[in-house]
Amino acid sequence: VAVDGTRKPSSELGFHLALYRQRPDIRAVVHTHSVYATTMACLHWEIPAVHYLVAFSGRKVPLSPYATFGSEELAAHVAATIGDFNAVLLANHGLVTVGPNLATAFAVAEEIELVAQIYYQAKCSGAPVIVPDEEMSTVIGKFATYGQKGGETRSGSGR
Repeated sequence: VAVDGTRKPSSELGFHLALYRQRPDIRAVVHTHSVYATTMACLHWEIPAVHYLVAFSGRKVPLSPYATFGSEELAAHVAATIGDFNAVLLANHGLVTVGPNLATAFAVAEEIELVAQIYYQAKCSGAPVIVPDEEMSTVIGKFATYGQKGGETRSGSGR
């Protein structure tokens, strides 16, 4: 969503607004068509806990059903799928990530793109071994205090 008041809003304004209404903790939304996350979306594959970095989203990255871009139906699907997750794959479309600020939502998008690549390559090589639920609970707890506050993401942007 443009914030300077001079640009036309995204065709996806509907799901941005739906996410803000759905969860008061969401203060920023990032929507991408990154290669590996979009590949997962086109395959209709959720991303399970194939690597502990999935915890940037939660226990997995869920898949929202397909709907035409810019539609109220897509906005409703995204809002219904987000739950407590910080990332959602949009079937045959792309990835949406959320956070308390833009830097965090962007960091989630970066980490989920990496995990999508790892999952894709692991699936091409065989049957990936999924991190057990108990371990994901531990990792999610550790992520609450992980790293430097205001630290750097892979791209160098602050978190």
